[in-house]
Amino acid sequence: MGLPRKQRKKYSTPVHPWQKAMIEEDRKILEEYGLKNKKEIYKMRSVLKGFSDQAKQLIASKTPQAEKERASLLKKLQKIGLINKTGTLDNILDLNINDIMDRRLQTFVYKKGLARSINQARQFIVHEHITVGGAKITTPSYFVNADEENSIVFVANSKLNDEEHPERVILTKKKSKKTVKNERNAK
Repeated sequence: MGLPRKQRKKYSTPVHPWQKAMIEEDRKILEEYGLKNKKEIYKMRSVLKGFSDQAKQLIASKTPQAEKERASLLKKLQKIGLINKTGTLDNILDLNINDIMDRRLQTFVYKKGLARSINQARQFIVHEHITVGGAKITTPSYFVNADEENSIVFVANSKLNDEEHPERVILTKKKSKKTVKNERNAK
């Protein structure tokens, strides 16, 4: 069990961290999902590896206890939204890092249009402007359950809750310098 004061790593690093293909893949993931560092990628890969290892073990086992664990694992992943209602253990083995990253709160805030960029979504979450189901969540890596997807909103007393806030205004098209000059001269 260990001492609660001694925190352990929740991830494992790659055996060969200096492979060019892995570095390029990690760089793409960092940019696409607006992550702070590679440690976040390693954590999500460890979560994915835990699910797939458990699925492999349950596929091989045929005991009554394995049946209970199989049902529990499938129910958990359905609740998270990683597999659908008719999903099997084979579907768990088909999951990849992008499927896990798409379930993060940071990604949902960006995809719902609450932020202009994925990095701004992270900033809104860390600065306590986002609630999920009425609770403030300040962790960008929070796994959003399937039933919580529609309850992601701004905090009621946040200034960002106003549609006219400068950070919320979505720029549909860039104006040219000439257009901006003409608008200034017209005033």
